[in-house]
Amino acid sequence: MIAPAGLIHTGRVAHVRHAPFRHAFAYRLWMLSLDLDRLDTLGMRLFAHNRAGAVMLRDADHGPRDGSPLRPWVEGCLARAGLADCGDAIRFMLIPRVLGYAFNPIAFFFCYRADGSLGAVLHQVKNTFGQQHAYLLPVAPGGGLLRQQAAKHMHVSPFFDMQGGYRFAFRAPDFEPGADFSLSLRYGTAGAPRMTATMRLTAQPMSDAGLLRLLLRMPLMPLTVMAAIHWQALRLWLRGARYHPPPPAPAADLTFVDDFPCEEYS
Repeated sequence: MIAPAGLIHTGRVAHVRHAPFRHAFAYRLWMLSLDLDRLDTLGMRLFAHNRAGAVMLRDADHGPRDGSPLRPWVEGCLARAGLADCGDAIRFMLIPRVLGYAFNPIAFFFCYRADGSLGAVLHQVKNTFGQQHAYLLPVAPGGGLLRQQAAKHMHVSPFFDMQGGYRFAFRAPDFEPGADFSLSLRYGTAGAPRMTATMRLTAQPMSDAGLLRLLLRMPLMPLTVMAAIHWQALRLWLRGARYHPPPPAPAADLTFVDDFPCEEYS
């Protein structure tokens, strides 16, 4: 069965900081997942691709951020990593630009082989300082719980230094209405977890009516996410967390992980 060209995913994100002291918070959000080859088939009034709209995918917000199409950029990343066979279909899950405002802490390009199997995931990470870095991780055949790891290459939280790495755990998403998608992200150094983030989303059909309901319930949702992050940063600072000034952006825009030991950041 062919997945819909677009879906809405609604749910919650929760963060727990384990160091330098425990601090937890959560917020609601919604994301879209879009087949990059079928954007022109959506035919919706509230969603727009590279033009003005209440809900937008603007190519200049992602990938090379120069306004060029996203698929060739993803294909180039796959080719650089020796994963060119994983670009048969590409599904992009993101927080869209809403009423002109965009902030997307993490987005995912799910990359599929011709046989329909998930071959790689390109994790696109942004920070509040305007920087962006992508982590391309292959997916081993066999399904089940997927575990991926990468060393940290971009400053994200001003209350953590650059030590350590990330550990992702999730199951290959089922892009059908009603399907759940859960992801766990752990950040830390060997034997010392520093932060755990979990995302739990449920898919629903993408329609003008569905988008309108979300716009009424959570207007300016990306701005709300940005505000929540800064509010929690203020609370951490008031509690005495040490501030680390942002270092320069990494020279490379892509980190490719081939065989990273899962014990390193467990």
